[in-house]
Amino acid sequence: MSTPKAQLEILPRGIQVVLAVGALALAAFPLVPMESSGFYLQMLSQMMILAIFAMSLDLLQGVTGLVSLGHAAYFGLAGYALAFLTPADTPISLWWSLPLAALASGLAALIIGFFVVRTHGIYFIMVTMAFAQMVFFLFFDNRDLGGSDGLYVNFRPDASLFGWSGIDLDNKTTFYYFTLLVMLAVYAFLRRLLFSPFGRALAGIRVNEHRMRAVGYGTFGYRLTAFTLAGALAGVAGYLWAAQTGYVNPELMGFHLSAHAIMMVILGGMGNFAGAIVGAFAFEYVMHFFKDLTKHWQLLMGSFIVLVVVFAPRGLLGLAERLFRRRDPP
Repeated sequence: MSTPKAQLEILPRGIQVVLAVGALALAAFPLVPMESSGFYLQMLSQMMILAIFAMSLDLLQGVTGLVSLGHAAYFGLAGYALAFLTPADTPISLWWSLPLAALASGLAALIIGFFVVRTHGIYFIMVTMAFAQMVFFLFFDNRDLGGSDGLYVNFRPDASLFGWSGIDLDNKTTFYYFTLLVMLAVYAFLRRLLFSPFGRALAGIRVNEHRMRAVGYGTFGYRLTAFTLAGALAGVAGYLWAAQTGYVNPELMGFHLSAHAIMMVILGGMGNFAGAIVGAFAFEYVMHFFKDLTKHWQLLMGSFIVLVVVFAPRGLLGLAERLFRRRDPP
């Protein structure tokens, strides 16, 4: 089966070098002495968590061609799972609560996906948003689930293993490095998945689902698997978010966070996961910059997104690829 080149092309060497330098810079950042370093560590940790969330959506939007306006539901569900699992007087083990929270999000995505992946186009978008709103109001209107006030996570997960407590997630630097490792692991996993037969089938479904079905592929199963996996990975991000902030509320499942994730993917560039990381960092940085600049930051943010879409339709990473490929010899 021939696979769409745009989905599986290898990034130019220059882009690979820039991404590697960026990863090294993130690894070295905690070593830089600076005032208020705890604030910047937390901010970068949140950016990396949102990068994981954006990559999970990119698996749907950029690879499979499924635009979901309800992806934040699985992000928030994992955060609530951590809040419910954590006892009131002691931390919970990271090594079983993280897989369990991701499994809960994946299971919810499997159940919802069983219905929504049967639809296409604008109907898929609207049905995903409808299911997400149902989940949102389930928690928003139910006091037993925290209601509109949300829930507190009193302790960060305990990362001790076989009695060895060398990993203390209460330490901001340790949590930062753990988040960085998770982000890189998710990226490596998704890149490997992209070049696997499963990833090639998803790319084919994105381009022409009818042709894929005609040659014998069960497209419903592939789409449902991608939807479930994307939900589980969004749950990983939601778990880390709840562990860092110590608080969850229904807004984590709301439409706005799903829309932000879509803009991150579009801003960075779809279909290769590196763009999702670039988009998450760029979106959060520009948003904080505009917030500090004026109270009308939404107007500036919207104008920035429009300019990127018009002049760089393949996102910031696509623009950089075009510049690097011009420099490469034919």
